[in-house]
Amino acid sequence: MSLFLGLGIAIAGYFIGDGLKNWKNPSEKNFIDHFKKRDEPELIEAGEVHRFIGTPKGEAKALIEENPDIPSITINRKIYFSRTTLREWLAAQKLRSS
Repeated sequence: MSLFLGLGIAIAGYFIGDGLKNWKNPSEKNFIDHFKKRDEPELIEAGEVHRFIGTPKGEAKALIEENPDIPSITINRKIYFSRTTLREWLAAQKLRSS
């Protein structure tokens, strides 16, 4: 009986901890969403770049503002980034800083 109680507490602690980790970013994917396969669109809105590169919104916004040379597309006054091109640009920046 105590084994099941211990396992239950451990599992609950894991899920509570995972929820607290995303407290400031509630729109972040939860544990189950990581296992779902989805076709991701090739274009990312400027406001969603932080999810693609795995940084807080403020850092992604600063990156975009400080680097106007990042290849982007403007459609109906909205700025979009190609996943492929953004990935290549980030890789080039990493090589440049090495």
